[in-house]
Amino acid sequence: MSPHISLITLGVADIARATAFYERLGFVKSSASQEAVTFFKAGPVVLGLFGRDALHEDAQSGDLWTGNGGMALAMNHASEAEVDAMMAKAEASGARILKPAVKVFWGGYSGYFADADDHVWEVAHNPFWPLHENGGIDLPE
Repeated sequence: MSPHISLITLGVADIARATAFYERLGFVKSSASQEAVTFFKAGPVVLGLFGRDALHEDAQSGDLWTGNGGMALAMNHASEAEVDAMMAKAEASGARILKPAVKVFWGGYSGYFADADDHVWEVAHNPFWPLHENGGIDLPE
């Protein structure tokens, strides 16, 4: 059995509002979605939206989730132009730009935005990692 990530679930304040935001970004809602949870195909993984309080209760997380956990989700793109286009799309969809995309110290290009629930997303181009058409990355051994 190998470790992997199949699904990322974001706890959100309003599922309908969050679903509409991610649809504006271009994610396509799965027919597996229900009133209490939304699922999107996100390249090789699934992105889920679940009520924040319901997720807190389901995970029995106690005092662990008192705010954002200091995590950033990332979507890599094939070029700097694609990064700029996604950042513009995010802002037009209602995201708050935290850091406009710029060339970064490690040789790539990236920026950050936050959704309405303050989930932080990095949008990046890494010229050193091959990118599959579905967004997957082959890391060097």
